[in-house]
Amino acid sequence: MCVFALFPLYLVVLSSFNPTGSLNLTSFVPREISFENYKMLFSSPKIPFLSWVKNSLIIASVVAISSVVIGAASAFAFSRLKFKGKKFGIQLLLLVQMFPSILALSAVYVIMERVYSFAPSIGLGTQAGLILVYLGGSMGVNIWVLKGFVDSIPAELDEAAKIDGASEVQTFWLIFVPLASPVLAVVALLSFIGTFNEFILARLFLVDMESRTVAVGLQQFIGGQYSQNWGPFAAGSILASIPIVIIFLSLQKYIVSGLTAGSVKG
Repeated sequence: MCVFALFPLYLVVLSSFNPTGSLNLTSFVPREISFENYKMLFSSPKIPFLSWVKNSLIIASVVAISSVVIGAASAFAFSRLKFKGKKFGIQLLLLVQMFPSILALSAVYVIMERVYSFAPSIGLGTQAGLILVYLGGSMGVNIWVLKGFVDSIPAELDEAAKIDGASEVQTFWLIFVPLASPVLAVVALLSFIGTFNEFILARLFLVDMESRTVAVGLQQFIGGQYSQNWGPFAAGSILASIPIVIIFLSLQKYIVSGLTAGSVKG
């Protein structure tokens, strides 16, 4: 199973060093190693690869941080606070997540096109507008994941904090956030990876070459009828995966504990 899972990755690595730019490999052992595909990504003026990577990192980082901040505060409110419409709100979030986001694609496009007419900075074709769309699509899942963890935190900690004179905001920052750091890291990582690799919405929103993400930018190598150049595409994919690998390894200890957080009461 490991060989089966790693074989596509091995094929991509071989293609990135293939000077012909083709996936049709005659041997599983490279006869010739060339770095021309990598040089093309950085030397060609028509390929702003570094700008694509920077755009992806900025968009994914903003979405990940915003998802954690908004999701954590919302999960704490739904789990601990009492307010009107609490039950209806959490059920509505669950109901919205039952429908695939692709169903709202045309509606989102029309809405953001109208937004561009009076707020060009956050409308269609802007990275800020794309970030807003990403946040709207990920909030429901993140809130439910974080709420399950908050429910597992003993309520006695909240009561002890209230006896000591702590407000709800102080309870959130001093008790919930430190205890929830593993699951917050998991939510941030999943949001980052999902946004970094997302293609459909990014391709729909980002038209300008300089503002594209790396997933949309690399698609031009294989998207045309006569431009099936898999070599630069494979090389760009490998280089673009390096930030994700670094972040994953740096958060590994939080991921192991965060994935099981909230599964056991107490």
